[in-house]
Amino acid sequence: MLNPSHLARVDINLLVLFQVVLEEGNVGRAAARLRLTPSAVSHGLARLRRLLDDPLFLRTPKGIVPTARALALREPVEEMLSLVQGVLCTAVPFDPATSSRRFVIGAPDAVLASTATTLLERIGVAAPRIDLGLVHLMPQQTKRSTDHPWAKCLSQIEQREVDVGLLPVREVPSRFEARRLYDEDFVVAMRRGHPFARHPTEVNFCAAKHLLVSSSGAAQGFVDEALSKRGRTRRVALTVPSFMMAVEQVAHSDLLAALPRGLVRQQAARFGLTAVELPFKRKPDPIQVVTTHAAMLDAGVAWLMETLVSLFPP
Repeated sequence: MLNPSHLARVDINLLVLFQVVLEEGNVGRAAARLRLTPSAVSHGLARLRRLLDDPLFLRTPKGIVPTARALALREPVEEMLSLVQGVLCTAVPFDPATSSRRFVIGAPDAVLASTATTLLERIGVAAPRIDLGLVHLMPQQTKRSTDHPWAKCLSQIEQREVDVGLLPVREVPSRFEARRLYDEDFVVAMRRGHPFARHPTEVNFCAAKHLLVSSSGAAQGFVDEALSKRGRTRRVALTVPSFMMAVEQVAHSDLLAALPRGLVRQQAARFGLTAVELPFKRKPDPIQVVTTHAAMLDAGVAWLMETLVSLFPP
């Protein structure tokens, strides 16, 4: 265990270096990201190896591989750096009425479309000098059912690339804080006058051509999983990377798309859309505002969380 005199000589930049090397898996890329030379990164790793009495990263023909100790240190190092950042952010008291900070909010574009206008109006009154960045987040295709489709987005929140996320998640790891905003379900959206609206049967649903919102381009989603359990399939004729692009394409074609009810309701008049219920039962998705417990030590992030929650009273 380090005594206080030893601890005083620890350079916190070494922990930043460790985190970036672990994320990049390559000394050269880590050096470029940190704006250091590869030699400086190697020297920093050597200091960490002596400090922690572990090789941390092993060289292989495919690059460097973290040791078991390095992998075990990933989460506590991330938490320590988040805590340090939170402490530094609180050096100047946060006052929304006078603050000129910029916050980044990440969410699927359907959620952003449903919340951005109201949020901007609220912030314009309570915090007129605060700026916002809205970032499009989408789930990743997972190979195993145990993998979290929003893991990459949670990592962006943890790395403070995004201050808060508005995500359709039921549970998050214990190091995160999540507050429920509202429930969102899906409907079958189509252009006004589409023949499916008159006969929305499961058979006709499966016989139609479909559009799927997919960030990876994979033509497989929750609708396909539900149909498979019923012994049915459908044809996904088009995939697009965003919900707003889906709205545009559905409005000018005979494609059907499962889209969030709130988005369809909001855009129906503008794009000439109509909607019917899905041909199977599905639980609504809870939309939650998510950040880390460490980030909540930042009074600005805590205020943003409370502001978002207040937009959706129980």
